[in-house]
Amino acid sequence: MEELVIRDADVVDGSGADSYRADVVVDGGRIVSIVKEAAAAGCQRPKARRELDAEGLVLSPGFVDMHAHSDLALLRDPDHSAKAAQGVTLEVIGQDGLSYAPVDDRTLGEVRRAIAGWNGSGDDIDFDWRTVGEYLDRLDRGIAVNAAYLIPQGTVRALAVGWEDREATPRELDRMRRLVAEGLEQGAVGMSSGLTYTPGMYAKDAELTELCRVVASYGGYYCPHHRSYGAGALEAYREMVALTREAGCSLHLAHATMNFGVNKGRAPELLALLDEALAAGADISLDTYPYTPGCTTLAAMLPSWASEGGPEEALKRLADHDTAERIRHDLEVTGSDGCHGVPIEWDTIEISGVGDPALADFVGRTVQESADVRGEAPWVTARGLLLADRLAPTILQHVGHEENVRAIMRHRVHTGGSDGILQGAKPHPRAYGTFPHYLGHYVRELGVLSLEECVAHLTSRPAARLRLPDRGLVREGYVADLVLFDPATVAAGSSFAEPRVLPTGIPYVLVDGRFVIEDGRRTDALAGRTVRRTPA
Repeated sequence: MEELVIRDADVVDGSGADSYRADVVVDGGRIVSIVKEAAAAGCQRPKARRELDAEGLVLSPGFVDMHAHSDLALLRDPDHSAKAAQGVTLEVIGQDGLSYAPVDDRTLGEVRRAIAGWNGSGDDIDFDWRTVGEYLDRLDRGIAVNAAYLIPQGTVRALAVGWEDREATPRELDRMRRLVAEGLEQGAVGMSSGLTYTPGMYAKDAELTELCRVVASYGGYYCPHHRSYGAGALEAYREMVALTREAGCSLHLAHATMNFGVNKGRAPELLALLDEALAAGADISLDTYPYTPGCTTLAAMLPSWASEGGPEEALKRLADHDTAERIRHDLEVTGSDGCHGVPIEWDTIEISGVGDPALADFVGRTVQESADVRGEAPWVTARGLLLADRLAPTILQHVGHEENVRAIMRHRVHTGGSDGILQGAKPHPRAYGTFPHYLGHYVRELGVLSLEECVAHLTSRPAARLRLPDRGLVREGYVADLVLFDPATVAAGSSFAEPRVLPTGIPYVLVDGRFVIEDGRRTDALAGRTVRRTPA
């Protein structure tokens, strides 16, 4: 007898088609049968060792978080309710060009310092890997949800070239090609870049194109955090489209926003650019989170020249008075490349987390507010915090536009990505709320998307981008990564005031046929595993 029958569910199968009522049978980690309208037809209903009454609940494929920063959280926190409770059954990590494989002893320490604001210092982690394959094997020892990995181009550049702002030599470029190829052979699904973060931002287009050719040869995709989301946003999008078309590589645009005052109301221009490329045969997808503020590290705002050489060199420059004054001028007057070419507005920069608990008073305040309390200029406050916390502070950057968010999420190649940073005392609520916020706010309350459309955005579209032939749909034979939610009550519990509150209306989540959320509570199941590249 089969393990489980989910009885009388309203199935939204991920294809975008209308929902239907059915009994869905799960056994051996897969969907083994779907009996539509079983009760109404009067036919014999399937039986199983366990029956779950899903009356009033929607059954959908598990949600795929196309942009996650759980690289260490999956190892640190077996519970991982921040994602599991949202119905996320697969996360794509290794984002924004910086992560923890491939590395050597030198670059591991540098990367750990550079992205401590994203993932913590890692002092509680045994870094017993160096290659992509070894990292994936480590995850396979037991994680809450599934994970796919992108080779981080910045980490690769740090390993082959260093943190200097210069072109790679032919020998260094060859080594980068080999590192990318090895990572793909070991199971990575593509490559990411962080082109406003050092050292990835030092790569010219020709270098990126060569690496994308390698990615394309393995059937992977390129996922860039491109060079500007502000003053040069449209030009940066065009650059990525042209670069990947030259390389013959699939493109997935990370957190595809149009932010800052210069881009208010300009989402239609981005979508027109993408439609033109798609009509010409380009393979493009994108992800967004359903909120207006962004989230990154305070150090990311610095001009690239100030971070050349790595974290320790950046700290030295901040400590030097004359150099710090140059940094301030770039930030406040010129508009640094770290701040997307826009002069920084300190009243939009809210500190969301710090590494040193002694600095907790800064959390929840903008830099401007803390400066006012301290009776000093905001740059003095920001510089002091960066030095005292050794570049660890994370920020919310309140620079988005609701009309842009809504326009982009309607596009036919859109997928969902939380960009969720789980560190800090006051993280962005998207880390705990992205997927229920789509379903509750943008579907039920605003009607920006229909329920069937939204579920397709969160399931089958990302599965197609990841080339997963048996995920992303409720189909017989498919892996039983499934979510049961109440469409009348599903909602994000997290808010900017209380960001770590779990969602409501998602009572059941299955990963590989095993309950990770049951009756609204996290079980002890570690049902996840790595999802590795499928050969083209």
